[in-house]
This record gives sequence, structure tokens and C-alpha cells, in this order.
Amino acid sequence: MIFSSKRLALLSLLAMLFTYSSSILGLELLGAGATFPYPYYARLFSDYAKKTGIKINYQAIGSGGGIQQLKNKTVDFGASDTFLSNEELGQMPAETLHIPTCLGAVVLSYNLPGSPSLKLTPDVIADIFLGVITQWNDPRIQALNPKITLPAKKIMTVHRSDGSGTTAVFTSFLTKSNPNWAKKVGEGKSVKWPNGLGSKGNSGVAGMIKQLPGSVGYIELNYAKQNRMPMASVKNKAGQFIEPSLDSVSAAANEAMPNDTRINITNSGAKNAYPISTFTWLLVYKDLSGLPKDKAIAVKNLLTWIVRDGQKYASTLDYAPLSKSAQQKAEGVINSLTFKGSAL
Repeated sequence: MIFSSKRLALLSLLAMLFTYSSSILGLELLGAGATFPYPYYARLFSDYAKKTGIKINYQAIGSGGGIQQLKNKTVDFGASDTFLSNEELGQMPAETLHIPTCLGAVVLSYNLPGSPSLKLTPDVIADIFLGVITQWNDPRIQALNPKITLPAKKIMTVHRSDGSGTTAVFTSFLTKSNPNWAKKVGEGKSVKWPNGLGSKGNSGVAGMIKQLPGSVGYIELNYAKQNRMPMASVKNKAGQFIEPSLDSVSAAANEAMPNDTRINITNSGAKNAYPISTFTWLLVYKDLSGLPKDKAIAVKNLLTWIVRDGQKYASTLDYAPLSKSAQQKAEGVINSLTFKGSAL
């Protein structure tokens, strides 16, 4: 059969389009890191795959693991609830950027009869995790909660056993608000805990709290709400006892974000701010030439979609969406991405 030149051109174009669409449909992006925003990311990545045909394989292994995998270049992006310090940035094999995706809260949850709504101060929280306060009916806890009959039961603390941004946020709050904690333990993704039991991931800590009567631990707000676990109101820097909520988390973020988006909002001085709040970030290399170009473009498109359209999912999953100004900062970072030195 003899084809005309126009038909040959059309067939060639269709073949190219088929090859391109097949490539896109088969594309898979790899990510790893924070468990803190995992419920949000799971929803985002599922819906994005339905819209675009691009699959995102995200492993919630903790912020420390995600940073290490990005450093090893075994993933296309990492995820962390704390930004990399200047020292950590210097240890990465290439310039690394932070893209904020939403905000959340680290809450104190516990397993007590009747699931009472407790009030706790930074000093009391620090001394519980330092092992100074060992009983639930300790006079200092009882004085904060005079209308609640607290049991004469031993306190069992639960913490993260893996390198964790959630731990870094929690210990940042304690370090800022309690000199004794700052001196004895300090802050970090992993710290030397004076006592207690460790478990992996937010889900692991939440599960252990639910299983152990008398236990208390720190988990992300979404995990507490989804598991119907009680949460303490925490006294903030302004002297107010604040319940963790989307509004009180947003109040903590009412600060000017730097252009690189690296900002710590724990122990905010805002009157209505919940003091253990944080942004969470996706981490990528500024120059994506370590990836095939179609993957590099797909990473940029995904990040843009999360910062723009993906924000509508945040509040439905108990995360606070980015403010307009934070969105603009995030888009500025995304637009600085390059491929072999040229703008993507």
C-alpha cells in the first residue's frame, strides 16, 4: 500500500504522541521522608496520579531517612518537617531547596481513664519526659487541672525511635521554652531520651499510646484526630492555654517567611498560637539534571500543583494550608529549578 506524504506525516505524528503519552503514563516519581504529613501526601499523590497518570511512590520512613535517601540520590525528592541547617546543607552533594507544602501541629496525647482534656505547661511537659514527674497525680499536673481527678498511676513516655522531624519540632519547642531541657537534652531529629519507650513513625507512637494505659507521647494532629485520641492544651509564650487546631496552627505561622522558606515557628509569641506548630517541606536539588528531563519536568509540575491546587485538601485532613504569601515564596523557589543550568 502506498501512502501519501500527508498521511505519512500524520501517522508519524500519531506515533510520536503515542510514545510521549505512554512515557508519561508510565512515569513514576520516587519520594521518601516525613511521616508527619503522610495522610496529606497520600491523598495528594493519589489524586495527582488519577489526574495525570504519573505515579508517585512515597515511603513514609521519617524525615531523617528521607534526607539520607535524597543525599544518596536514591529518590527524586525528600520530605522533612524541619529545614536543613546550614551545616546540613553543606553536606548535601548539590544545592538543595525547600518547598513548604502545609502546616501541622505536634500534639501531646495520652492514655488515661475517661480521656480527660488536660492542660500542660512547657515546664511540666519537659519534666515528664526528663523523668522528674513520674506519676499522673503529681501535684504540678493536678494544680493545672483542678477539676480532673488524676489517677495515682505511673507515667510511661513514648517517643520516636527513628530520625524524625516530629521529634525535632517537639524538642525545638522544649529547648526554646525550658532551660533545663535545653541543657540536658537539646533538640534534634534524634536525641538521647532520659527514659521511656520508642516506636517508629507517628503511627507507631500513636499505636503504642493507645495500647499502654498511663502512657503519653507526641504525635501529629491528624494521627490523634483520626484515632480519636485526647490532646492536651499547651501554655504558649503569651501565657495562654491553646488547643491544637487549624486556626491556632495558622496563628503560629503569622510571621514573615524568608525567601528560602526556612523558618522555625515553634514557641511563637502570637497570642492565639499553638506553640508546637511547624511547616513541612519537600526537598529537591536545585538543578535536576541528575534525573531524565521528563522526570525533572514532572517533579516541577508536581510541586507547582501541590502549592497551588493541592492546598484545598489540607484542611480536610487536619493540616493548615499555606497562606498566600507562603504560596508565593514556595512558587519562587520552584521557579528557580534548573536543568543543566537552564531554567526548567
